[in-house]
Amino acid sequence: MNWTGLQSLLSGVNKYSTVFGRVWLSMVFVFRVLVFVVAAQRVWGDDNKDFVCNTRQPGCTNVCYDSIFPISHIRLWALQLIFVTCPSLLVVAHVKYREEKDKKYSQAHEGSHLYANPGKKRGGLWWTYLLSLIFKAGIDSAFLYILYYIYDGFDMPQLSKCSLEPCPNTVDCFISRPTEKKIFTLFMVVTSAVCIFMCLCEMLYLIGKRTYKVLSIHHATERMAAVERCDVTDQKAPKSRYIRIDPTLGSNPSLSRMKKAQTIGEQSTI
Repeated sequence: MNWTGLQSLLSGVNKYSTVFGRVWLSMVFVFRVLVFVVAAQRVWGDDNKDFVCNTRQPGCTNVCYDSIFPISHIRLWALQLIFVTCPSLLVVAHVKYREEKDKKYSQAHEGSHLYANPGKKRGGLWWTYLLSLIFKAGIDSAFLYILYYIYDGFDMPQLSKCSLEPCPNTVDCFISRPTEKKIFTLFMVVTSAVCIFMCLCEMLYLIGKRTYKVLSIHHATERMAAVERCDVTDQKAPKSRYIRIDPTLGSNPSLSRMKKAQTIGEQSTI
C-alpha cells in the first residue's frame, strides 16, 4: 500500500487542526505508519513460515497456526491505520465543499463572500471536526479491544499448546522471535493509547472553547441590556428635592388646630 499518498492527502488537515490535532497526526505517521512500514512488516513477515509444532502430522501445523493467530497483527494494524485516518478526510471534504459554495456565491453576488474563512471551525464544520475526533478515538479503542480479545491480552507466548484435529494429541507450537514481536505489539498499543488521549484532549479543548465563547456572548448581551435599562431610567424626569407644603396650613383654623393638638400632646407627656 502507498502510505506516502495517504500522508500527502492528510497533510492538508494540519491547516484546520488545533495543536492537539497536529500532534496526533505526527504520532500517527511517525510512530505508527513509519514503524509499521519499516520494522513491523519485516518482523511478522516470517510468522507462518517459522511457526513450528513438534509433530509431523499433515495439516496440524496449519490448524494450530490459524487457532493461535486468527488474524495477523500486520493486517489488523493496517486496517486500523486505514480506518483511523478516514475521519480526517471528512474535514477536508467539508472544507472543499465550503470553498466551492463560497466561490459560486461570490460569482453570483459580484464579489461578496459567503464565508470569511471557509476553513474556520464554525457551524457545521465544527460539528464535523468534533465527530471526526469521536470516530478516531472510537476506532482506536475498538481495535485495541479486538486485539486484546483475540489474543487474550497483549502478550506473545513463547510456547503454545494445541490439541485440535488432525493433531494426534496435544502438541507444542513455537513462535519465531516472540520477544521482538511482543515489544512491537506493546509499542503499537501504547502509541494507539496516546492517540486516543490526544483526541480526548482536543475534544475537551473544542468544547471548552465553544462553551467559553457562548458564555461570553451571553454575558455581553446581559451587560448591554443592563446599560440600556440604565439609560432609560436616566432619561426620566427627576423628582423634586423640595417638599411641597400645603398652603392651607397657613390659614387660621389650621393653625389653631395644630396648637390645640400640641397642647394635648404636652399634657399627655406630663
